[in-house]
Amino acid sequence: MSRGARRFEDVDAACAELVRDRAAEEPPASFAGAGPVWCGGFAFEPEGCREPQWSSFPPALMFLPELAVARHRGRTLVTLSALAGTGAEPAAAVRARLEARLAELGPATLPLADPHPTAATRIESVRAPGEYELAVRAALERIGRGEVGKVVLAREVRVTAPRAHDAAAAYGALRELFASCFCFCCGSPEAAFCGASPELLVRREGAGAVTVALAGSTRRSADPALDDHLGEQLRRSAKDRAEHDFVVRRIERTLRPHAVWVEAAREPDLVRVANIQHLATPIRAQLAEPLSAIELVGRLHPTPAVGGEPREPALAAIRELERMDRGWYAGPVGWQDATGDGELCVGLRSALLRDRTAHLYAGAGIVAGSDPAAELAETELKLDALLPLLVA
Repeated sequence: MSRGARRFEDVDAACAELVRDRAAEEPPASFAGAGPVWCGGFAFEPEGCREPQWSSFPPALMFLPELAVARHRGRTLVTLSALAGTGAEPAAAVRARLEARLAELGPATLPLADPHPTAATRIESVRAPGEYELAVRAALERIGRGEVGKVVLAREVRVTAPRAHDAAAAYGALRELFASCFCFCCGSPEAAFCGASPELLVRREGAGAVTVALAGSTRRSADPALDDHLGEQLRRSAKDRAEHDFVVRRIERTLRPHAVWVEAAREPDLVRVANIQHLATPIRAQLAEPLSAIELVGRLHPTPAVGGEPREPALAAIRELERMDRGWYAGPVGWQDATGDGELCVGLRSALLRDRTAHLYAGAGIVAGSDPAAELAETELKLDALLPLLVA
């Protein structure tokens, strides 16, 4: 755990120190994600997670699971990990406990959502939708004065159910509905942060690094012809392409000092998920220095896709105009193994589940030409990814 401006460096160093002198029995031919692996995430802000609902989540947390399962190209490896050494359990006792844990494994399925048969679920915006539109107008004024080129503004919606939200059921549904996304569920007995993010922040494997610039959105349609038309409109939208280009250029600038080469696709692709489609530009780099996945994340976060451009004026505008604690929303979430390889996504299309209350977050990128009503509608579209799962 860590907090502050050095939270990425602190956590990465702690992870490396823990495995430096490990005693391990590992197969000779492994793959990224196998063996000891840290899972967790980071708050959007260095000192985030101040509000009570985020009390179970520090600004930086990567933990080593006792049991981890990794699958890759038809292979499955199970890793059991435990702390050992002076003052810890005897080695024989540790091994016996881990073997007993392994013996407990068996076929199982995630639970289904079980709504209350009679009581209603309450949905409410923490700030009135009109206030969000006012915040967008204020951001546009700053853009008009040349103080900032892009600002991403988010809002929060709370879903209060008659019984506690089931994080396992929500996660299972997300995996079924958003199979092409990065589905995650992380937390403690008190709360869970789960989601299905379309946005890869970084994937590091050896000297190779991959990321995706994702910005610019529109809705989907059940009519294939209309769906394609909406996608083509998105490709041709000057406003959305400008928003997208902010992200591509920043990522390239950030990676170049640490890479032999950086290559971005010449034209963005369309990434389509259940109810929304995005402009997405894959970016690849050959690293010139052995930066771990977490170290790369520390340099990239926050990209203009979730923060803005230039970075510091945009972050200042977010703090002033949003007036909320994002917590882990829009922060990096994922894993890193003992070699420094890893995969972390951006914590989007996400919700914090705490007892009967779910805190949902969604944002939109504000640039010159943005329309406050349209940006509000975009946040509603993004909220629709999780809302049906929590009010069923």
